[in-house]
Amino acid sequence: MVDESSIRQILGNIEALKPVADTLRADEDLFAKGLTSFDSVQLMLALEEHFDIEFPDHLLNRKSFSSIDNIRETVESLLVGEAA
Repeated sequence: MVDESSIRQILGNIEALKPVADTLRADEDLFAKGLTSFDSVQLMLALEEHFDIEFPDHLLNRKSFSSIDNIRETVESLLVGEAA
């Protein structure tokens, strides 16, 4: 449902990940690649705007933003939740 290329495009706008956004494995740890706490807030805001969602407090954690796979799962859960 959520296109991985959209997530990669958003990651490419994060300064720390710009050089590697296109080559990351979907399960690769984004924090190990340079994502900071500040970057994760910027990422969250970009995801909210792009997908027209809002992250609830219980999903504002390192795991939600730690990999492309986790981001996709988290965003999909929010989109499905809104549809219900």
